[in-house]
Amino acid sequence: MQFIRFSDLVAQGSLAGKRVFIRADLNVPQDDQGNITEDTRIRASVPAIQQALQAGAAVMVTSHLGRPTEGTLRAEDSLAPVAHRLSELLGQPVTLLQNWLDGVQVQPGQVVLLENCRVNIGEKKNNLELAKKMAALCDVYVNDAFGTAHRAEATTHGIAQFAPVACAGPLLTAELDALGRALGQPARPLVAIVAGSKVSSKLTILKSLADKVDNLIVGGGIANTFMLAAGLNIGKSLAEADLLDEARAIMEIMSKRGATVPIPVDVVCAKEFSPNAVATVKLVADVEADDMILDIGPQTAAQLATQISTAGTIVWNGPVGVFEFDQFGHGTKTLALAIANGAGFSVAGGGDTLAAIAKYEIADKIGYISTGGGAFLEFLEGKTLPAVEVLMQRAAK
Repeated sequence: MQFIRFSDLVAQGSLAGKRVFIRADLNVPQDDQGNITEDTRIRASVPAIQQALQAGAAVMVTSHLGRPTEGTLRAEDSLAPVAHRLSELLGQPVTLLQNWLDGVQVQPGQVVLLENCRVNIGEKKNNLELAKKMAALCDVYVNDAFGTAHRAEATTHGIAQFAPVACAGPLLTAELDALGRALGQPARPLVAIVAGSKVSSKLTILKSLADKVDNLIVGGGIANTFMLAAGLNIGKSLAEADLLDEARAIMEIMSKRGATVPIPVDVVCAKEFSPNAVATVKLVADVEADDMILDIGPQTAAQLATQISTAGTIVWNGPVGVFEFDQFGHGTKTLALAIANGAGFSVAGGGDTLAAIAKYEIADKIGYISTGGGAFLEFLEGKTLPAVEVLMQRAAK
């Protein structure tokens, strides 16, 4: 992918005195009193801001927060707590500006935070007049919000069409480089782990990866559907019987390429879905009508771990069992440790995946952890992300 990188502009020394508009992702969780409970996204946004300040730019930053109603700013939608935290992290004042569309006063070496961009009427519909107003505020537009890259909104897409210069910030660049490395030019074998409760929610991802990967490991309710498609009894486990033909088609695509969708040989079952449920390991042929499959079994986990350990590239999206309950977490833990200890380049993303990485304390052993959520999934689907596409178009001019 060809796009202008903010780091290149910094290296060229061309930002002194320029007005730089950074679209960050500062959508952080807060408690009922408005206190920030987890500030990872704010801390992740700091490098781009610091680079712009050190380059002598006048810096504007904006983000969405929560789900505000356009045209109405409620106290709970304000970026005020974010401005306070940014001030602490940057070691300098960060002024929060409301009603900023008609002009922003900011000097080189200063940074201002522009109030919740989704309060602006027309933001979510990518209104071009709104985008032009925003573009007029800056000399350089920087998109550093991969988590919103799958949305064509005024601050992620429209403004990039009209700003004098449009580029990708360090966070967005790192995401695109990592995902491009994993899916564009992967070291082989390429193994993908796609797990979750429903095939339907990840069907397009599975189809897209079926043409690319050497092994497609499925887990959770998705694995149950594939087991059912392979003629196995899954008891009363979660599955989607109406998608059996789709599952068989994916297995056929993989088989014709000499690739595989490994079907479990053993599973961990329970009679109920509960933190206190008794876990029983069974061969897949021994699953009973009243069993619920809640994890892959130890034989299956060991076989899959071997595949992962020899992989050149691993893409991981989703735990393979109900890892929140320890008795059904062995499969996910085994695969997680295989990824962490393997020599292959790994990319992981998705909320449950991040929770598993945190639980098994392997964050420092994953090649790249995507915080993009929906954008990560759409990239896996092979979709072109609107906010990335417009940067590529601008770079081509």
